[in-house]
Amino acid sequence: RLQASLNPNGLEVRRGERSFRLHDKVMQIRNNYDKDVFNGDVGRIVFLDGKERTLSVRYDDRVVPYDFEELDELTSAYAISIHKSQGSEYPAVVIPLMMQHYVLLQRNLVYTGVTRGKKLVVLVGESRALHMAVKNNKTRTRHTRLALRLQPLT
Repeated sequence: RLQASLNPNGLEVRRGERSFRLHDKVMQIRNNYDKDVFNGDVGRIVFLDGKERTLSVRYDDRVVPYDFEELDELTSAYAISIHKSQGSEYPAVVIPLMMQHYVLLQRNLVYTGVTRGKKLVVLVGESRALHMAVKNNKTRTRHTRLALRLQPLT
């Protein structure tokens, strides 16, 4: 919906269920060392050629080319999760807080989301959801078995 509202026209290519349009905001979703782009990098499509089946994305001060076969490395970046936003800042951030998302109502997640905004942060939803998130300073224990996996094989 955001793509339709913010970038409704122009050249477009479809890849499965997703469409990519010239001037779309996109995010790299896996590391690509050959292209020197990494998971979480956000850029804008600045070139699209349907005949040659290529497009290019501007990341800050450089342009990175992609073949259409590589588009599974990109996703729309008009709206992203707090998790994907970590390490970045944005001019404006909108954070929905609803009781239906009670598992995600954690102080650390709200803090991370709020600190991503440079100029504007808007909290949308239920005040009791915000209250619950602020009170919840417990982080869930993750059972990754990392220590076990790092043990040398005998």
